[in-house]
Amino acid sequence: MFESLSDRLGGIFDKLTRRGALSEKDVGEALREVRRALIEADVALEVVRSFIDKVKDKAVGHDVLKSVTPGQQVVKIVHDELVAMLGGEGDGIDLNAPAPVAVMLVGLQGSGKTTTAAKIGLRLQNREKKKVLMASLDVRRPAAQEQLKVLGEQTGVDTLPIVAGQTPVQIARRAMQAAKLSGCDVVILDTAGRTHIDEPLMAEMADIKAAASPHEILLVADSLTGQDAVNLARSFDERVGISGIVLTRLDGDGRGGAALSMRAVTGKPIKLAGVGEKIDALEDFHPQRVAGRILGMGDVVSLVEKAAETLDQEQAERIAGKMRKGTFDLEDLADQLGQMKKIGGIGGVLGMLPGVAKMKKQIDAANLDDSILTRQGAIISSMTVQERRKPEIIKASRKKRIAAGSGTRVEEVNKLLKMHRQMADMMKKLGKKGGMKGLFGGGQMSPEMMQDMAAKMPGGMGGGIPKFPGLGGMGGMGGGLPGLPKGLPGLPGKKK
Repeated sequence: MFESLSDRLGGIFDKLTRRGALSEKDVGEALREVRRALIEADVALEVVRSFIDKVKDKAVGHDVLKSVTPGQQVVKIVHDELVAMLGGEGDGIDLNAPAPVAVMLVGLQGSGKTTTAAKIGLRLQNREKKKVLMASLDVRRPAAQEQLKVLGEQTGVDTLPIVAGQTPVQIARRAMQAAKLSGCDVVILDTAGRTHIDEPLMAEMADIKAAASPHEILLVADSLTGQDAVNLARSFDERVGISGIVLTRLDGDGRGGAALSMRAVTGKPIKLAGVGEKIDALEDFHPQRVAGRILGMGDVVSLVEKAAETLDQEQAERIAGKMRKGTFDLEDLADQLGQMKKIGGIGGVLGMLPGVAKMKKQIDAANLDDSILTRQGAIISSMTVQERRKPEIIKASRKKRIAAGSGTRVEEVNKLLKMHRQMADMMKKLGKKGGMKGLFGGGQMSPEMMQDMAAKMPGGMGGGIPKFPGLGGMGGMGGGLPGLPKGLPGLPGKKK
């Protein structure tokens, strides 16, 4: 979402941080470039003006210009103001009210309200251990109520039975009554939308609000709609009164201005962000982490959290034990490739690592994408059980059969086998040093290993992309790519 803005800001701040001293003129020129970058990213003009004024007031002070690292001080000020623009501290859905707590979703048609309702329901049920009831109040769009029912069946979240002929207000009242009788903790009300804001829509939202007394009214907005999303947020807040915002399609290729503007314009927090089409692709919106991504600082905390949520702890412990003994086989490698896909694939992981944005051209030149993981999985699937458990028996004739069965080439099979050998050797060494416990949640890494890993981080003495053995050997997937370590030589580029 913020790729182009991140690239622009990265170039601006690189020039600043390379200078030993800064003048007021240097800061002014840099901020003019920042202003232009924010406007091109579709950030609301009033927000840009306020942002630049606040940064300039702090950045041209004596303490900054005379500091040891003035360029980095300016970057920090921009980061802090970016965090403030996005809302400061993260703010999740508030459920501190007598049950059943009503959560009302509003927004225009096509913004993703129904899917978001199911995502929130699944999230509250799985993470918060709440009993959730979902109800569709959309009687205008064909099959809207049926869509929510199907999503409820897929996620295991209860939905209100459909009764033909009822009005949205009647459905809302029935949902609240049903929730009380069945002991539900949360009721999610999926309201109807329009293609544009009109008086009947606002009147209907106000009637539903009066009938259900929702504790939270969340505006579901498509982050790709730019300035229209900002106007939408302002209109709904003025007429209905929203308590928060859910941005959908934050994984898209839009310019990101809506996300940066909506909080500043409405004063209401962005609580959740949809980051994919899958039903579990919903994340808390953390202003500090988003600001870090925009400025190329990465988001390792989110990466670790996502890994903790998606990785199978028992499976990880089992593989860790095998690695310590040096018995890491191809079945274990296949599991690791699957785990990598679960936490967002190659792109998802690289996007959260600090400093990787500066290597974007090198990574693009290497043609890395998630089809690599799929092809490697296909190669392992084409092997027999014996071959997966004893890779050393795979000779020339077997390699030809495996390549033909997986639709790949013998060279790719060789690269995969070489990668496996290197990973097995590395894991065995780590296991002997006691580092595997820290990587797999069984304890803490030693200070020496922490320092060694820090040295490999971008900006550290080693440079390049750090290795994450527990996440499929994310050692730097460029093969011979300049500037990147060769932790995974078995990852080829896209097929031409």
